[in-house]
Amino acid sequence: MGKKLQIDSILRPEVLVIGAGGAGLRCAVEICERRPGTSIIAVTKVYSPQKSHTAAAQGGMAAVDPKDPVDKIIYHMFDTWKGSDCSSDQNIIKKVCESAWEQILWLERHGMHFSRTEEGRIAKRPFGGHMLNFGKVKAFRACYEADRTGKGIMDTVWAESLKHGVIFLNQSVACELLFRNGRCIGAIVFMEQNGKFLAVLAKATIMATGGKTRMYQVSTNCRQNTGDGLALILQAGLPVMDLEAVQFHPTGIVGPGILASEALRGEGGILRNKDGEPFMERYAPTAKDLAPRDLVSRCIMNEIREGRGCVHPDHKLPHVWLDLRHIPEHVHRTRIQEVCGFFCKFVGVQPQHELCPVTPTAHYQMGGSPTNEFGEVQKDAQEVVPGLYACGEFAAASLHGHNRLGTNSLLELITMGQVVGERVAAYLHDAEAPGDLPQDAGSHVFSQFSRYLASRGKTHYAEIRDALRVLMMEKVGVFRNEKGLAEAIEKLKELKQMARHMKLSSRSLIMNQDLLQFWELDHLLDVSMVIAHCALARKESRGGHYREDYPERSPEFQYHTLAYMTEYGKVTLGRRPIDMSIFEARGEHYEKFGIIERKY
Repeated sequence: MGKKLQIDSILRPEVLVIGAGGAGLRCAVEICERRPGTSIIAVTKVYSPQKSHTAAAQGGMAAVDPKDPVDKIIYHMFDTWKGSDCSSDQNIIKKVCESAWEQILWLERHGMHFSRTEEGRIAKRPFGGHMLNFGKVKAFRACYEADRTGKGIMDTVWAESLKHGVIFLNQSVACELLFRNGRCIGAIVFMEQNGKFLAVLAKATIMATGGKTRMYQVSTNCRQNTGDGLALILQAGLPVMDLEAVQFHPTGIVGPGILASEALRGEGGILRNKDGEPFMERYAPTAKDLAPRDLVSRCIMNEIREGRGCVHPDHKLPHVWLDLRHIPEHVHRTRIQEVCGFFCKFVGVQPQHELCPVTPTAHYQMGGSPTNEFGEVQKDAQEVVPGLYACGEFAAASLHGHNRLGTNSLLELITMGQVVGERVAAYLHDAEAPGDLPQDAGSHVFSQFSRYLASRGKTHYAEIRDALRVLMMEKVGVFRNEKGLAEAIEKLKELKQMARHMKLSSRSLIMNQDLLQFWELDHLLDVSMVIAHCALARKESRGGHYREDYPERSPEFQYHTLAYMTEYGKVTLGRRPIDMSIFEARGEHYEKFGIIERKY
């Protein structure tokens, strides 16, 4: 095989951040502001933090100004609870929604250029599921920077991180978490550019590796979103939570699956079927095209199933139309120019004059690594792992429950990034040094990479990857049932076996894309297996998890799903209670936070 795999060097920062997107860097900056001089290393899979997935976010970030004469924080809290299908945690809803405006001001003070009204105030647009007066009329709540809000956030937190001296390991991946006596003390990091393994030993480790939907045939996620962080958590014997809750965004651009932001519907875009009918009026009479994403996605798929969809002549994929032709020219030019440009680039459509083809696309994980309200990673429903934290899309505190409202993702990564940063800064005061490198450090990843390098099979990884994507889209997609999920689990076992006999084109460790893609495929298969098992066990429909054989929400499943998998295919399930603290406090409007009907 060549030289023996080994750890080439050891780095000893105080804090290791795995994932340098919006959440990880907001957390790093908070630590530095509270504890100047803290040494922090941030690991990012891409060649620059500016290529993190946060930068792709378009539409906005929900926040209610406490001085707003119309909107109220309690309305935002209610919308988040209702949108989650009564499965988010109310202590997290309260914490995040109440601190939202403070985070908008933090971003603005640190240089973010929010779009403005003619009066000079921060501009706002409506988004799906955000309403006034407990669901009576749409709310203008999403603060935005044109149609590139995520880019504005990344510009801001990256600049602040550089100012505070955060060190970046670019094009590098964390491939094994390190523990001593149950405490996380860092990770093994593989650097693609030189093919070397580093041990990064730290007092605190923060995981912010983002999403994972590249196991689906149509996905908005960049190709790097392969569930690596979740795989590391599972390998460590820790649980993941609510992985059955996968969000399909209703308006992916046919073909590449690239997101056509909800901002388009917020600015007045209308969904139409092949007959030109604005069909959302039939499904959600009040919210219409701005109903929550899980509902709109199912409505689109229902239109297609019942023969009212279209088939794209080039991509041969079913779709409906998004009509932007009636939106004023100045809005096209100043607020949605970049998103509309995607239609022109990828499907040859001019949105000002032509209908745009859209279809549901895998977009977001509502679940993730379970944490408490301070972002401390949990090893079960009661205990946390000392020294290990999580935030952003990777984590499940849980703000989103089984369905996320648009703009609440950017809100969560900024607010929980700040919360975790504050917690870590306090922890560092008395935290023990990580000590020496554990004797078994690297045993898992070296075994894993040795197997890849020794592979002499004939199957190309892309064959397995493509089969996985079709399987997950068909059997574990927008609509699910027991037969399809059981078939998916058996087929995943076959694909995992096939993955042990793949063709490796190069044995080098340096910039070997095949090697990294073998590693990513293992993670996609691991996470897909857990998604399928969790979906099979939850015999109800809730938010983004829709069972055709159990189409109603059931009180029997009023809990979060915890899942462990240390051996492939053998998934052990547990439960975490859903926090109902707002309802239980019996304060003003408490009845709105009970187990309520979900109509729009």
